[in-house]
Amino acid sequence: MLSNKNIVIGVSGGIAVYKALDVVSRLKKLNANIDVIMTKAATEFVQPLSFQSLSQNYVVTDMFAEPKTWDVEHISLAQKADLFVIAPATANVIGKLANGIADDMLSTTVMATKAPVLIAPAMNTNMYNNPIVQRNIKILKEIGYRFVDPASGRLACGDYGIGKLASPENIVESITKIIGKASKKPLRGKKVLVTAGPTQEPIDPVRYITNHSSGKMGYAIAIEAKNRGADVTLISGPTNLERPNGIKVIDVITARDMYDQAVSHFGEADIIIKAAAVADYRPKEVADNKIKKSDSNLSMEFARNPDILLELGKMKKNQVLIGFAAETRDLLDNAKGKMNRKNLDFIVANNIAEKDAGFKSDTNIVSIIDSLGNVEKYDKMKKEEIADIILDKAYDLIKLKE
Repeated sequence: MLSNKNIVIGVSGGIAVYKALDVVSRLKKLNANIDVIMTKAATEFVQPLSFQSLSQNYVVTDMFAEPKTWDVEHISLAQKADLFVIAPATANVIGKLANGIADDMLSTTVMATKAPVLIAPAMNTNMYNNPIVQRNIKILKEIGYRFVDPASGRLACGDYGIGKLASPENIVESITKIIGKASKKPLRGKKVLVTAGPTQEPIDPVRYITNHSSGKMGYAIAIEAKNRGADVTLISGPTNLERPNGIKVIDVITARDMYDQAVSHFGEADIIIKAAAVADYRPKEVADNKIKKSDSNLSMEFARNPDILLELGKMKKNQVLIGFAAETRDLLDNAKGKMNRKNLDFIVANNIAEKDAGFKSDTNIVSIIDSLGNVEKYDKMKKEEIADIILDKAYDLIKLKE
């Protein structure tokens, strides 16, 4: 997976520098090409010669050293990188990057790269938990930098807590995942519309009807589509999830709100994935004031909500339209019927009564049914992994329609 991939490793000062040697060694065994940049502080812990021997490339330590080539070094490394990794990353380096300070070869090269950046922090637990450091990490995450969270344990200073550099195994695993995503079927130039989360149908100013959807599946799809280069619009019902960076999010409450937004944005989308759990019915009358408890039972009449997916199926031209079916019985029969009625390219079906599947879970167990009736069943996996599968299939279909 890493053959001929160019990975630049930035090493900043700290006792964990020795672990970066193991990271470089593991990456070389995976046939990656490694360049190393060390801060001056890092060279106080490990000599550059150690990294040079393992990487088999000259190690950069000084902005003002005599250049080994005629290239402007920080620019050439920045352009060369398929991935830029900083391990260990001190509070100082994280602070520099978050605030746009480029005063050494490491920070200057990171500022100049367009490659994905992966940061593995390592520092004293009190430093890591300091609100300033956490603010800086949040800033970098918001602009798309990835992080390998530090581990907890006994630190070199004798304290116990979070702050240990993640294991070389975890760092290399994160690197391979990022490189792997970059090599997946791309969606650059495509517009992807995703619906996610539940809807809420008001009863009175205090109460509403909803369902157990967390929005995790739809958000995972939207984030993966963005990572593949797509222009993503996410129509989201009320969730507790963090708004994904780089994605246009349209917040809605009711099924009718979601219907209006989905229909409005459908025409400009190439791929539409309707992962939201939309209420089929709403109270016919919404009380102006809170309904007070009484000694008698309460009866309520419900009206049918518009069928978003059915309407989008009628509107479909050359787009790829994907739906979800959350069922508790007769899974495949119900999903096939839904797909045919609503003119879908394929449908993702899951039995929400199964353990570790469906609403609120981080995992799911799905079957994917295409328009020819072919069924592919998948064992339990993370929703991010299911998002990969869905988008791979969407990519293949959109290419066929071009």
